[in-house]
Amino acid sequence: MAETSDSRLPAPFNKSTESFELIAQGAESLLYRTTFLSSSQPAALKVRPEKKWRHPTLDKRLTRARILAEARVLVKLSGEGVVAGGGGRKVKDPKKGDVGVGGMRGCVPKVLGLDWEQGWMVTEWIEGKTVKEAIYGASKVQVVDDEKTVEELKVLLRNMGEVVGKLHACGVVHGDLTTSNMMLRPRASTSDAVTGCLDGDILLIDFGLATQSHSDEDRAVDLYVLERAFGSTHPKEEDLFGTVLEAYANGEESGMKGKAGKVAVRRLEDVRMRGRKKSMLG
Repeated sequence: MAETSDSRLPAPFNKSTESFELIAQGAESLLYRTTFLSSSQPAALKVRPEKKWRHPTLDKRLTRARILAEARVLVKLSGEGVVAGGGGRKVKDPKKGDVGVGGMRGCVPKVLGLDWEQGWMVTEWIEGKTVKEAIYGASKVQVVDDEKTVEELKVLLRNMGEVVGKLHACGVVHGDLTTSNMMLRPRASTSDAVTGCLDGDILLIDFGLATQSHSDEDRAVDLYVLERAFGSTHPKEEDLFGTVLEAYANGEESGMKGKAGKVAVRRLEDVRMRGRKKSMLG
């Protein structure tokens, strides 16, 4: 097999004989689907190309800082690659309701490798579709105001709220919560039937803007970003967004259940007011 011809790939991938499928391209990074270390290990390669318009020293510092920040968040959430008390022991699998290191194992991709000097990070590949695609697909084949469809959507939205609650309880705010940055991984028992198109486990992806914070303000802003994005992307389902907030503050699987969740949701109203005032003033 010939070497890849994509000149944007950094070492060692620019010499690799594996295939690289460009999935997404943003202002700061490129995302490829490939394999890593083994042909049986599908992976997502995130590359932060050199910015020619930026001073080389500053560019290297920013690339290093952003790759390490994203990797640290993912390692903290998944618990993968973290020793528990030394001796190379793996972090114990989280129990129900755990919000410490590893409290979101299975809800975020695992980090497989990185090189901040070359500007890349590899994570496990998440099979499935984005939540955005799932909702679009359901609305095309079903009547949106159909009672069964609405209930399926509410189940999905409750799962979204609980996953975001678990994230915030772990001390992380995502920074770019949208249904495009949520994957719906099908369960083994899920069929291809229409009734299963909204069924699956939700995983959060793309933590490039994530920060570690326990601030109620930061959590509320995270919820506001999700609320605005959901309303603009899924206007027909916008009235159901309250289900997300209800599950965030009261869901059994949400780490924010109780006082902390209610405080964050109340703070969200303040953020909304500021957002509306900014829109009015231009």
